[in-house]
Amino acid sequence: MSGKVSGNAGMEQLILIMNKLQEACASSGTAHKFDLPQIAVVGSQSAGKSSVLENFVGKDFLPRGSGIVTRRPLVLQLINFHTEYAEFGHIRGKRFTNFDEVRQEIENETDRVTGKNKGISNVPIMLRVYSPQVLNLTLVDLPGLTKVAVGDQPQDIELLIRAMILEFVSKDNCLILAVTPANSDLANSDALKIAKEVDPSGTRTIGVITKLDLMDQGTDARDVLENRLLPLRRGYIGVVNRSQKDIEGKKDIVAAMAAERKFFLSHPAYRHMAERMGTSYLQRCLNQQLTNHIRETLPALRTALQSKLLDMEGDYRMYRNFDPNDPTIKTKAMMTMINQFTEEFTQAIEGSGEVNTKELSGGAKINRIFHERFMYLLHKTESDERELRKEISYAIRNIHGIRTGLFTPDMAFETIVKQQIARMKEPTLKCVDMVVEELINVVHHCTEKMSSYPRLREATESIVTNRIREQEGKTKSQLMLLVDIQLAYMNTNHEDFIGFANAQQTSDSSRKERLGNQVIRKGYLTLNNVSIMRGGSKECWFVLTAESLSWFKDEEEREKKYMLPLDGLKIRDGESRLFGKKNIFVLFHSEGRNTYKDYKYIELAAETADEVDSWKASLLRAGVYPQKESEEREELETEVSSSTDPQMERQVETIRNLVESYMKIVDKTQRDVVPKTVIHLIVNELKDFLKTSMLAQLYGTQDQATLMEESEGESVRREETLRIYKATKEALQILSDVSASTTHTPTPPPVKDDWIQPDSHNGPGGAHHPPPSPAGRRTPVPPPPGGQQRPAPMPPRPSMPSRPAPGPPPPGGGGRMMGAPPGGPPPHQQAGGAALPPPMVPQRAPSPGPDSRRK
Repeated sequence: MSGKVSGNAGMEQLILIMNKLQEACASSGTAHKFDLPQIAVVGSQSAGKSSVLENFVGKDFLPRGSGIVTRRPLVLQLINFHTEYAEFGHIRGKRFTNFDEVRQEIENETDRVTGKNKGISNVPIMLRVYSPQVLNLTLVDLPGLTKVAVGDQPQDIELLIRAMILEFVSKDNCLILAVTPANSDLANSDALKIAKEVDPSGTRTIGVITKLDLMDQGTDARDVLENRLLPLRRGYIGVVNRSQKDIEGKKDIVAAMAAERKFFLSHPAYRHMAERMGTSYLQRCLNQQLTNHIRETLPALRTALQSKLLDMEGDYRMYRNFDPNDPTIKTKAMMTMINQFTEEFTQAIEGSGEVNTKELSGGAKINRIFHERFMYLLHKTESDERELRKEISYAIRNIHGIRTGLFTPDMAFETIVKQQIARMKEPTLKCVDMVVEELINVVHHCTEKMSSYPRLREATESIVTNRIREQEGKTKSQLMLLVDIQLAYMNTNHEDFIGFANAQQTSDSSRKERLGNQVIRKGYLTLNNVSIMRGGSKECWFVLTAESLSWFKDEEEREKKYMLPLDGLKIRDGESRLFGKKNIFVLFHSEGRNTYKDYKYIELAAETADEVDSWKASLLRAGVYPQKESEEREELETEVSSSTDPQMERQVETIRNLVESYMKIVDKTQRDVVPKTVIHLIVNELKDFLKTSMLAQLYGTQDQATLMEESEGESVRREETLRIYKATKEALQILSDVSASTTHTPTPPPVKDDWIQPDSHNGPGGAHHPPPSPAGRRTPVPPPPGGQQRPAPMPPRPSMPSRPAPGPPPPGGGGRMMGAPPGGPPPHQQAGGAALPPPMVPQRAPSPGPDSRRK
């Protein structure tokens, strides 16, 4: 197997670094996989793929037997080295010098994943063979195509194997070695059909014809090997493997390859091309083809490697200096992670870090809680106009008792105000709960980068959460104290309080006058129940003002669809429809009249619950209050409204104006003080705690070595990351050193290969009848085009000086030998450094012309 292809040294080294990178990628899971140049060996069951690979190595090392033997992809990396041994990717560091043990390990590793009854798996086995007898080469041996399930294999085994093969050969960086036995119909070759399907242009397919010695007497495959009968763009190479009898008799592979060379030299149909046939030539040719293929894919490969390197940069920086046995490094790593956690938490609250473009989070969500959710909760606790008047009426009557009061009692005002203030406690506490929940979510998100150290993450979350809960209790106590302070004393001398003198002059329109007709909110909502019989719900652009709700065709507001006055409107939660994902709220008239055209109510839907809450809060600002659900209250309203006492009506109106004026003061104070208290006692205090006391608390909980214990698989992930990063960086370095003028053979020009029919994974068949394979001939070889007969070849004459054999006439430009550049001589006649050696086969006597051998 001498005569290694010479070429650019960097390119030869690149094959080795691709092997290293491929092994690293295969053993590290899908996170680090990308398309690397390689050669996949494809063929039907018992086509001779394993024998070809064993001939490359010169050893028997692949499992053999009946049925499907190769049941997992075998990534075989051949490396030219001065000593001979093998290594498996799943057993690092162990060298196999006995290749019988290599075969046994392949069988054991296959059974470990697939079971012992002919199951298959697409998880590859990595095998690296070092030998002075091989050339640098990477091949993937794939399971043979089969039709019938055996053992416990599923009935669709053909489709499963086909899908596995396509997973490899569909990649643009994969060369396809299509192996077909010469004693079968070549035109119906499964390997060539799959190759045609994924490589219609033929730029990645190399044909290999095996079992040439088993063809019927009187037939040969010369026209195929000369790429004339059934042409491929890269042509064919013939090989002769050991027979089953030779394998069972333990015939030496070196002797078998000597017999193979003798076969080609002595066979009258093949001896003129003997130097371009056989296992040795195939190995040299594949080495050159893979080298050329890597060169052609350099730009895309360099881009992929650079992208992978950038993706791994963060993990590499985190892992490169980490030593699990060095307490100093562990301390530094823990401090780094805690400081990083503190910084990320602060950024999430202040909005200065990575911006989430999908939803509100962190500080933005807390801000929305304060100014939308909390305000909505406060308004929900307020009594509406009728409820308030009813409560005032009862309070006045109960204070007068059996007497008939002449004056409006102060006690009625104080009673109603205290009742309204007390109702603020529940929304205030709920506001704190929502802020605390969001802070805990932020903490959990910021500790995700500690997932490699579960004990550290658990301890960090526990300490921070406990601190939040501790401050939560203090905050709630402080806010309840503020409410109690409001209840303790009614400050009727407040500058914003209207007093009794002005109470009777205040009307219902005070809020409207204050707001005017300003725009409160705009946005898209869906009319859920309108036009449902004519195409379903429709999305419109809504504009909410202090007086009306209008909707338009689009946000340009050019075509107004409707304007709904807010007077008398109420709001309630809606029920989502079956399979509906939107959140719904309902607007309706309290008097029961139609809200919109013939509809008693309208359903409005938004994409998220947060958006619905924001609209509810905006509607509250405009005076649209939630529905009161109690029927008893409705009866009482009727009872109170039926009162005809004008003096009582005046007293109720006076107290109502006083309560509204005073509650505006309290409500304004509460909406101002609650956010300030929560921010001060929880958020700011937590940020100070993380910066000053977090590390001390962490050291006090557990031993540092325990905290920094890695999770299961983290050590493997770290080693894989460092190994892949190093391999990727080394590959990029090699790529930068590879000369752009590396000698290579250009891809051959296209040939007419429409005789190959893409496989329908139901096997060959149908109405199409391709040309017969040479194996199908039972008569002497037919004459070439033109009707000329080929004379019997002359026996070799060793004394004759060696010279290149004349090439066959190329039919349609497609008969060029494999590896020859377009328009040039065969590879052995090239002047480039990567050319194959000239043939040493004695040739027939010189003839007057290239067709002189045909008469």
